[in-house]
Amino acid sequence: MGFGMTETPPTQEPAITRFAPSPNGQLHLGHAYSAVFAHDIAKETGGAFLLRIEDIDGDRALPELIDQYRRDLEWLGLEWDEVPSQSGRLAKYDVAAQDLVARGLLYPCSCTRKEIQAIEPRIGGDGISYPGSCKGQHHDPAKPAALRLDIDKAMREVGELVWTDEVAGAVIADPREFGDVVIVRKDVPASYHLAATLDDAADGVTLVTRGADLFSSTHIHRVLQELLKLPVPHCHHHVLLLDDDGKKLAKRRGSPPLAERRMRGDDGLMLAEQLRLHKLKGGNFSE
Repeated sequence: MGFGMTETPPTQEPAITRFAPSPNGQLHLGHAYSAVFAHDIAKETGGAFLLRIEDIDGDRALPELIDQYRRDLEWLGLEWDEVPSQSGRLAKYDVAAQDLVARGLLYPCSCTRKEIQAIEPRIGGDGISYPGSCKGQHHDPAKPAALRLDIDKAMREVGELVWTDEVAGAVIADPREFGDVVIVRKDVPASYHLAATLDDAADGVTLVTRGADLFSSTHIHRVLQELLKLPVPHCHHHVLLLDDDGKKLAKRRGSPPLAERRMRGDDGLMLAEQLRLHKLKGGNFSE
């Protein structure tokens, strides 16, 4: 398993960071690295480390995992302040979404993934780029629909935007490659993009730490921050832990869970120290 380049965060101001897992699978070593990374920056700068549960994935969200997550973090020796989970914030998401609708920035889309793939859409940094099939079309209100952001109209409204990454420096927001992304899903009044952006603002997060695989999503979040007049935190997209095949550790690929390590008596404090050591030196990570 491997990290990439050495990472020593330059942040000096008190940082409010967060770890925001979705309870749709057990935490693994990659999550441990993300949690330790965010926790240590907060503690080293005299800030605060927050735990937020992102539990709006419908039937995929398993409430019984949440206590397990807390036990996993305690096992790693981490301390945190817990903030409200996403399932308790749905009304706030809806208010923000309706504001965007009233301004003509969102439009309904009833396309299925299969229908979008059949159009042979362009592939962008966030996966399939929606080709705008439903934009300007009549929508049957009886048909379930997501709400998509008219990105061209949004960019005309906000103009050129910049966001700051602690590794990459100043980055010009360029979300157009993703097409008109979903802002409100068919089943809940928010997508990841809207919910995470609103949550970070509500929780006072000043430094968003997350894996490098989510770097591209920040382009979209920066536009939403400007549209909704939200504060703009700095970001630190850290390198990913990889499996023996060079692929990102992931729940869906059965990466060994922290709970399994914890229950067999492994030393969580020692594991956290190993992660800290390799955060500083980079190179390969060996357990």
